[in-house]
Amino acid sequence: MVERASYLKRLNSESVVQRVINCLTDAMLTKQLKPGDKIPTEMELSESLGVGRNSIREAIKILVYLGVLEIRRAEGTFVCEGFSESMIDPMVYGIILDKTDDYDNLMELRELIEVGVVHLAMQKYQEKELKDLENHLFVLKEEIQKGLGNIDAIFEADNQFHDAVSAMGYNPLVDKINKVVRVLTHGVRLDTVTRMVKTGRGMELYEAHEKIYCMLLNRDENNINELIKGTYFQE
Repeated sequence: MVERASYLKRLNSESVVQRVINCLTDAMLTKQLKPGDKIPTEMELSESLGVGRNSIREAIKILVYLGVLEIRRAEGTFVCEGFSESMIDPMVYGIILDKTDDYDNLMELRELIEVGVVHLAMQKYQEKELKDLENHLFVLKEEIQKGLGNIDAIFEADNQFHDAVSAMGYNPLVDKINKVVRVLTHGVRLDTVTRMVKTGRGMELYEAHEKIYCMLLNRDENNINELIKGTYFQE
């Protein structure tokens, strides 16, 4: 019989698949399994945990879908190294399906994250990155000036500007959470850009981004909450 790793304990029959997931997740949280480590085989896990191989297989499938594990042909199953975009989807669905969620809660979350993102960027950015952000600002202005038929390009330029600000904070955890929030607010943000352009207020949209750039340039934290909230252009 295969010797059991210390983090593997026999499970009862209730919610077996979820308990296998919990066991492997706990091992990762306690660093008994680290990024890049190979996990035990299905047979080894089955014997060590005292559950059927089908339950092990289903648990692994779920963790692969979540971007936590990866299967390498002829090698085995390994703990992933680094962030995968697939990790965002379950978080998004979890928030969407939460019955307590509403528009006001989402906007409060958006403001909280965006203020934090700008604050971190202000503390950590390098001069070259500020120049790159200025280029993103210039592109946004150019796309806005092209007019009504260019909304998709304007929205993309808007996204690239904010992605650049987020990267300037040098905090991958904040950057990941910011990505989730921006996915959740995609519709709201696209509607805002569309409305601003169609009502001839495209330059107001540009000026809101210019204020963020100037705030970063001057490392001026005064009224940061008011400035960020003022860029949402709610009707």
